[in-house]
Amino acid sequence: MLKRFIEFYGPHKALFALDLSMAFLRALCAILIPLATRHLFKLDGASVGEIAGTVALLIFLVVVLALSAFNNIKWGHVLGTRIETDMRGILFRHLQKLSFSYFDKTKTGHIMSRLSNDLFTISEVAHHVPEDIFLAVVTITGAFICMFWMNTTLALIALIPLPIMVLCGVLFQKRFRANVRVMRRRVADINANIENSIQGIREVKSFASEHHAVAQFDEVNHDFRESKESMYHTMAAFHSTMMGLIHSHEILITVAGAVMVFNGLATITDVLVFLMFARFMTKPIDRMVNFVEQFGQGAASFERFTEIMDIEPDIQDRANPVEPLLVSGSIEVKDLSFSYEGNGAKVLKEVSLKIEAGQTVALVGESGAGKSTLAALIPRFYEAKEGTITIDGVDVLDLRQHFLREQIGIVQQSPFLFDTTIRDNILFGNREASEEELIAAARQANILDFIEALPEGFDSSVGEHGVKLSGGQKQRISIARVFLKNPPILIFDEATSALDTESEQLIQDAMERLCKDRTTIIIAHRLSTVKHADTIFVLRDGEVVENGTHATLNALEGYYHTLYTKSLF
Repeated sequence: MLKRFIEFYGPHKALFALDLSMAFLRALCAILIPLATRHLFKLDGASVGEIAGTVALLIFLVVVLALSAFNNIKWGHVLGTRIETDMRGILFRHLQKLSFSYFDKTKTGHIMSRLSNDLFTISEVAHHVPEDIFLAVVTITGAFICMFWMNTTLALIALIPLPIMVLCGVLFQKRFRANVRVMRRRVADINANIENSIQGIREVKSFASEHHAVAQFDEVNHDFRESKESMYHTMAAFHSTMMGLIHSHEILITVAGAVMVFNGLATITDVLVFLMFARFMTKPIDRMVNFVEQFGQGAASFERFTEIMDIEPDIQDRANPVEPLLVSGSIEVKDLSFSYEGNGAKVLKEVSLKIEAGQTVALVGESGAGKSTLAALIPRFYEAKEGTITIDGVDVLDLRQHFLREQIGIVQQSPFLFDTTIRDNILFGNREASEEELIAAARQANILDFIEALPEGFDSSVGEHGVKLSGGQKQRISIARVFLKNPPILIFDEATSALDTESEQLIQDAMERLCKDRTTIIIAHRLSTVKHADTIFVLRDGEVVENGTHATLNALEGYYHTLYTKSLF
């Protein structure tokens, strides 16, 4: 794990070297100031010029100490911030590669916690840990070299508490890490709970369930409080122990020094300088104390970072993925079976169907029949272990994922709009589109008149999840997005099921224009919307039980006829 962490310093070697050089200057000044003070005490009877020169040297050392501390603190934090930025970028890019199955099982709040809280903690460790260790080692080593040079016996006495301090740090470090792991999980739970409650605030209020939402939050909030209090108990025990050892160090030097002065084994000047060294060592020792706490937090956070980075996408391109020059859009499904949990219950069972290029087909059936699952397998959002799906005769598993998804336009029942402008949301379909193409796409999607009536037009904000727009308006913007993408294959997943009659008519009109000369798959509960499909495939419990035109299936008076009759009432 340490090797993986060190790799993040690579792009910032110069900044890291500057940080450590400033830390070295601080340590050097902390060693030289007591030595210059000792020299000052030995200038008894010296000239005013010599005394003034020593005082000037002390002032110079203090100024250098202050300047090096300024640069050390500033550039050290800049180093940590840049490493944090790099790690956040790497983690975000890795998240973009992960398959839907990961997001199906992981709460958004937990992901957000790792992208924010965990990486901030790591950034603090990234500059504090090497800097603090280096500063402490140089200061303490240099100070003890000088102390042994001045008075070996007193130096040996002053050395006694240090091994105890190190042992204390080692013992508490493991407890810190365990506490931090628990606390991070609790923070992630709080983030997830808040996200759910805020995104579902309309449902909470419409069902008058504010008390239930508050009770759920209070539960995770209480767990967080307990985990944090446990961590603070460990922290308090550690800091108080170390504080006692640091003060005992000064008292030990004072008492031992006094005894040695009384017996002529040391001078008062030596004792005074030793106390100055002890005082200057207090800061590095205090840093080492903080290091134990920070390292525990950082190690736990980095473990959580690597947990995600070690997850491989379920769906990956094959060794030599295919990218045909032209996609006409014919689709064939052969003996396809699929379950979300591997060996769990099968959502699809030996499904076979064929769609000619440019055809419009419908997938109908009751909820849970497997319609949306089948549609999600075509762009390889999931992969089936049994059976095949081919496009123009090429297995979708042999196609490059990016290429495959470029050929498919999807309009969902609840389209996702980003919290930005209408322009940006439509251009998501094609970032290179011109203004004319943008306007044409909006016109074809029957949304241009609405956009032009807004004070800011295309630059109007849609709000979070498109909250400022109606369901029909959001749906037409998502259709405009697909017009810009201009793919040969379309999938409409319940695109009109939750709309009023007027919005449905506008969207049906836009869909007809969009479907022209494209292979189109329409998933619908409302069977009146698929009567004109070239072929209707009827699914029941994961199997295709009927297929044909609306008139043919209705005449059979089978399962489709039953569904259609129900939909009329």
